[in-house]
Amino acid sequence: MAELFQEWLKQNQFDRAYFPEMVDKLHFEGDLALRKLTNYFVLLLLATVIATFGVTSASTATVIGAMLVAPLMTPIMGTTLALSMGNGSRSARSILLVVVSVAAVIGLAALLSFSAFFVDFESNPEITSRVQPGLSALIVALAAGAVGAFATTRKGVGDSLPGVAIAISLVPPLSVVGIALAHGRLDEAFGALLLFITNFLAIILAGSVVFWVSGANAVTLSKSQAEARKRAYLVALSSAILVTILLGATTVEAYRNEVKYNAVQQALAEWLSGSSYETISTLVRDPNVTITLAGEGDLPPVEELGKDLQSTFGPVLVLQVRTRTQENIWYPDATVPE
Repeated sequence: MAELFQEWLKQNQFDRAYFPEMVDKLHFEGDLALRKLTNYFVLLLLATVIATFGVTSASTATVIGAMLVAPLMTPIMGTTLALSMGNGSRSARSILLVVVSVAAVIGLAALLSFSAFFVDFESNPEITSRVQPGLSALIVALAAGAVGAFATTRKGVGDSLPGVAIAISLVPPLSVVGIALAHGRLDEAFGALLLFITNFLAIILAGSVVFWVSGANAVTLSKSQAEARKRAYLVALSSAILVTILLGATTVEAYRNEVKYNAVQQALAEWLSGSSYETISTLVRDPNVTITLAGEGDLPPVEELGKDLQSTFGPVLVLQVRTRTQENIWYPDATVPE
């Protein structure tokens, strides 16, 4: 097996003649640099508009369209290539472009979100799926980064990058950051920003490995460049370890919320048995539980459901039950916490 892998690597080594063309695609240099940057930011800002309204309207198709339009993958892969080559000046320019792009997307999304009078942070799937990233997000990002680097080093498979752009979410989480900041939702903003940072670091790490395995990083590499590359990799790896720890914490929290959500669903089914009401939505944000019901007739005593849920949530539980005609809020011992 090892011999077959070595033979495959030998037959698929990076074509050094393609290196200048690859650099031209990933870096905004030369006589057409200003034109390339203009086209880049036009596409980026238009993608932000699409992503922001797609997120606020919970339109998955619209968000996917924004992923296809967004060109943010280009400077990130340019950063990866520059770091792999130990090219400090190109690395700095590419990272600066990524930082400016991130600020532009967040700022424009925040501005646009003011036109949305109501943003549902609790049940909008385009928001909730991006504000609590777990370790699965890191795994997906590593795979997408590897695919992106492989496609970049192969002239014939460069058309695969749009698919990578869909797999690795870049602009939509930044749009969520802007939307959340505009509405004062700092926790959601941090979660979405963590997702973007996870994707960014994973692309660099996985992409660098692919560049190294394919031989693309050995085109021109002096001793000083090798040292610069080593330092850059150490910083990226240290940052990735820190992000992994944060993702592990959010994964554990998501698991606990899932356990509690299942407990709520089971208790809710027993509580509603024999009544005409059915559940429209259930939101669990420990220690708050918000339930929306639809139906007619008398509602079972909310206290019964609350006392049943106390075995899972403890004495800090705040239970809110909504129907078309009424809203019931129950606290343990019928006391409102200060």
